[in-house]
Amino acid sequence: MRFVFEVEKAREATEGRPATGPVYRSVLARDGFPPPADGMESCWDVFRIWRKPPTESSEISISAEKYPGNRMLGHREIVNGKPGKYVWLTYKEVHDIVVKVGLSIHSCGVEQGGRCGIYGANCPEWLISMEACNAYGIYCVPLYDTLGAGAVEFIICHAEVSIAFVEEMKIPEVLKTFPNTTKFLRTIVSFGKVTNEQKEEAKKSGVTLYSWDEFIVLGEDKLFELPVKKKSDICTIMYTSGTTGDPKGVMISNNSIITIIDGVKRFLQNVNEQLTEDDVYLSYLPLAHIFDRVIEESFISHGASIGFWRGDVKLLTEDLGELKPTIFCAVPRVLDRIYTGLNAKLSSGGLLKSAFFKVAYSYKLKNMQRGSNHGDAAPMFDKMVFSKVKKGLGGKVRLILSGAAPLSSHVEAFLRVVACSHVLQGYGLTETCAGTFVSLPNELAMLGTVGPPLPNVDVCLESVPEMGYDANSSTPRGEICVRGDTLFTGYYKREDLTKEVMIDGWFHTGDIGEWQPDGSMKIIDRKKNIFKLAQGEYVAVENLENIYGLTSQIDSIWVYGNSFESFLVAVVNPKKQVLERWAEDNGQGLDFHALCKNPMAKEFILGELMKTAKHKKLKGFEFLKAIHLEPVPFDMERDLLTPTYKKKRPQLLKYYQTAIDDMYKNAKSTN
Repeated sequence: MRFVFEVEKAREATEGRPATGPVYRSVLARDGFPPPADGMESCWDVFRIWRKPPTESSEISISAEKYPGNRMLGHREIVNGKPGKYVWLTYKEVHDIVVKVGLSIHSCGVEQGGRCGIYGANCPEWLISMEACNAYGIYCVPLYDTLGAGAVEFIICHAEVSIAFVEEMKIPEVLKTFPNTTKFLRTIVSFGKVTNEQKEEAKKSGVTLYSWDEFIVLGEDKLFELPVKKKSDICTIMYTSGTTGDPKGVMISNNSIITIIDGVKRFLQNVNEQLTEDDVYLSYLPLAHIFDRVIEESFISHGASIGFWRGDVKLLTEDLGELKPTIFCAVPRVLDRIYTGLNAKLSSGGLLKSAFFKVAYSYKLKNMQRGSNHGDAAPMFDKMVFSKVKKGLGGKVRLILSGAAPLSSHVEAFLRVVACSHVLQGYGLTETCAGTFVSLPNELAMLGTVGPPLPNVDVCLESVPEMGYDANSSTPRGEICVRGDTLFTGYYKREDLTKEVMIDGWFHTGDIGEWQPDGSMKIIDRKKNIFKLAQGEYVAVENLENIYGLTSQIDSIWVYGNSFESFLVAVVNPKKQVLERWAEDNGQGLDFHALCKNPMAKEFILGELMKTAKHKKLKGFEFLKAIHLEPVPFDMERDLLTPTYKKKRPQLLKYYQTAIDDMYKNAKSTN
């Protein structure tokens, strides 16, 4: 394998455990994993390194003298109701505010090891609150911006959060959790203002509520020595939403975050895309998720700039144009929207424009397939055609990173050609501190994979006999297992769950992977998403959804079956433009909601899904017998998706139970 090397031999099955394949490591770590920088003991050091006085260390003092004036955190100033330019706080200015916030937290009686909640959309105050936690060794506990009051209440009580920083518009959500949370919660700090009525309501429950301006002066006359922090100390407890049950609190140490920062640094250096102080990042993915937290910590470690969006996805393009980021991180749903939007513009641009684009696209793609770097594959077409796409992302993006969920191969291929920047797909979980695998620039053969491991983890596959996956076959497949310092410390107050996934130092991800000949990994299935049909056939449903998802006429699909039925059905989100075009060609009405109920439209979409099934040589029992067309995309508002866009299968079944019953009833009556 070109991009990994073997560090341990395969292990045969024992009485208690299945067989495992060989253990592999990135070739970038052939001489060992990257060591942390001198003086880097905690996440506070990642930030404070830019502010150490010149007397402390010659190496660090040079950085401090050079970077305190760098732009660190920016937001768009609203002038006369209209968004203006980004206004910036420097590293020194942020440091000074962080110190004030930290002193105020300490004056409220929150000591090292205490828990501080942060609830709201990304903004400078969010990150400043986080850094204050880092300074005083307080556990930062994000309260998901996408979760309702039920989960917020659970996390506050489970983590025993005593102080919470909250976005101004989210204050009512927190007050709704009273009195259940007031056993632990004593202080609330708004990112903005508070009303007298809100203060009175909080006071009745024994909670003190401050505006941001009130709070930062609370500790002005106090002086506390910063506590000593160790690598092994917990830095944050991040609650994963989960597809079933209550959220799990993933405890992440200082060492995990420091290790991933060093791994990302070595990776980027080796592909000649290292971060510098001139890089700019748009913060819009939730800081409550480990993906964005690690990215922003990496930017801070290089003295780079972070600009915040205005919190509205409809305004994202405008924020991109104003900020002009150099690195753009996204989840697949955002990139899918970009892909769909670009294709819609092409369709409406006329035949000549569309034909010219196709010529340019085919020419560049062929050159990239022959080994040309994206920048050398078609410079003329980049300037004439594809630069407009890059301009839509601000004009300076050189690297696009997709994570949190699988990115469709056709979307990745399209963006690699038209975006005039590297498009990389990564894989990781909260438990692995986000980064485990990432694809490589200019390696078109890695389409559809998440690339090789980052240079700070060991990886192996464990066989899953009940699903037919063999980690030692000619095409190695099995559950992805990860070992290394990036791993979490455990689930907070849930040692039982920790023992289920941490076995002999290996974290079992629950994802099924397939090693590719070059050492990259392809995610093909999910271990737990398996059920048996009435005739005894096992169905790996996530793998099926990935295959059916290749059908270009649909946006999303949820496949369902159970042990009492002999065939599969599905709920499908069809593409609006595709269905409307079909309706026009077939003399049907153009109302999208009505079309989704049209039997002929269902027959059309089912026929396209069957073409995909036949092309991919699915087995007979894996073919769909009936579908329900859903005009509204699966979403978090109806509790059908997690914040990382994973399907909540029990909730989907509950929501679509009537449609499922009807599909089975109608399909049986026609047979």
